Amino acid sequence: MRIPRLYTRQILNADSLVNLDKDAARYLSSVLRMIPGQRINLFNGDGLEYVAEVVSLGKNQATASIVQSLSNDRESPLKIHLAIGISRGERMDWVIQKATELGVHAITPIFTERTEVKLMGSRLKKRLTHWQQVAISACEQCQRNIIPIINPASPLPQHLANDQRGLKIVLHHRTETRLTELQNIDGIVTLLVGPEGGLSDEEIALAESHTYHAIKLGPRVLRTETAPLAAISILQSLWGDMG
Repeated sequence: MRIPRLYTRQILNADSLVNLDKDAARYLSSVLRMIPGQRINLFNGDGLEYVAEVVSLGKNQATASIVQSLSNDRESPLKIHLAIGISRGERMDWVIQKATELGVHAITPIFTERTEVKLMGSRLKKRLTHWQQVAISACEQCQRNIIPIINPASPLPQHLANDQRGLKIVLHHRTETRLTELQNIDGIVTLLVGPEGGLSDEEIALAESHTYHAIKLGPRVLRTETAPLAAISILQSLWGDMG
């Protein structure tokens, strides 16, 4: 059986004990049917992976002893910041999960002219917390030890006004420029993708006025949950750690 990986917010150190929360205890005991003496891997986002041995395990509590820390660097040399128009239903969850697996460094949810999801106040805060948990769960699966940052949601003009370093790209199926025509110098890319219905012509023009390059991925129009993943894969193949 593959050694399970679990995230914890606690500070982790070799040769120390750590008490896991109820959800982790239930997962280890009820789902995986583990017993004391078996090993698990823990991570807390500090970039290290911690090999631990289960000491005690019940339905609502678990204790593990950290055996050693490992420096397993699985981060891409390409720092991709995905700015994505907020979409409906599970589409946003899907994009965050898969973008995390593909190695993005940060994700910013964006309110655009065609954003149909109405989020504000406590509802928006809960949704951001949920999206961060989606990224954490994806890291557990794909073995990343650094968790992508889910930035506060912002209106598109506010996002564009922030000084973004590196190459800046906005997906636009009515242009003829391709990703392969661009150059990446400092290993940083900001990728802007619209929600269902895409970005308006005015929004794309605004992005271009902030030195974004409008590019197309191919002859087909991709859905909002497909386009960013295709673009990230191409970026990682061109300048990252895929391919």
